[in-house]
Amino acid sequence: MTRAGKVVGQITRGTTNTNRLRRVDRWIARHPVLRRTPDPLVVDLGYGASGVTAFELEARLRRARPDVEVLGLEIEPARVARAQEQLERVRAGGMSFAADARVSFGRGGFEVPVPGGRSPAVIRAFNVLRQYDEADVADAWARMAGRLRPDGMLVEGTCDELGRASTWIEVGPDAAPRSLTISLRLAELASPAIAAERLPKALIHRNVPGERVHDALAALETEWTRAAPASAFGPQQRWRAALEAMGAAGWPVQGRSRWRLGEVTLPWHAVAPR
Repeated sequence: MTRAGKVVGQITRGTTNTNRLRRVDRWIARHPVLRRTPDPLVVDLGYGASGVTAFELEARLRRARPDVEVLGLEIEPARVARAQEQLERVRAGGMSFAADARVSFGRGGFEVPVPGGRSPAVIRAFNVLRQYDEADVADAWARMAGRLRPDGMLVEGTCDELGRASTWIEVGPDAAPRSLTISLRLAELASPAIAAERLPKALIHRNVPGERVHDALAALETEWTRAAPASAFGPQQRWRAALEAMGAAGWPVQGRSRWRLGEVTLPWHAVAPR
């Protein structure tokens, strides 16, 4: 178990639901950072009241990297103790996860303590910064990114309680944001504007006229509405049509191979606060 010295951060609400983070997990699993790193150590920072998200993360990532290791970190000692109990049950075959899952737990916050001085290839910090002020984000990013490998990334974002609407920012080891990804469950999607409620802390208060992220979400909503006739061929086709129209209008939409999943990625310069 990882032992931390001074823990940096605040205790989160601890909301944890099975499969809540499936969208970002699958995105990480396909990311070149995970696939190419020589040391696939991944940190699940602020996993909440249950260690289930760390177990799920390992199960999804090991399909791409069988040698992946996941370290779950929490500030609250009682949560660490509960996750350790869950790990013992996993080892005994008492849960649905592989008994040999390469998962461990420890106490820690934005300082990201890792045994042996190793540097993570990926840090996933989801639903952690929502309770902070926007002014706190840059420092939190810098602390976490400073623990990464030179080829690593921080994935910081948020989602709804069921994981049907998620957004996240990819941050490099230099603490500079690289992109924003929006990932929505397309079945029964009424409006992509629901992503606005789940924007990461760095952007959620910027969804106002005059800000780039507001313009991006407005363009997505407009093209989604215009693409309504394509819904006769399914929501995936409507989503694709909307994104193709955004691209034709000059928006630098990325991640085409994942559009069918209800995802789109925009480079940071297209959504950065003014």
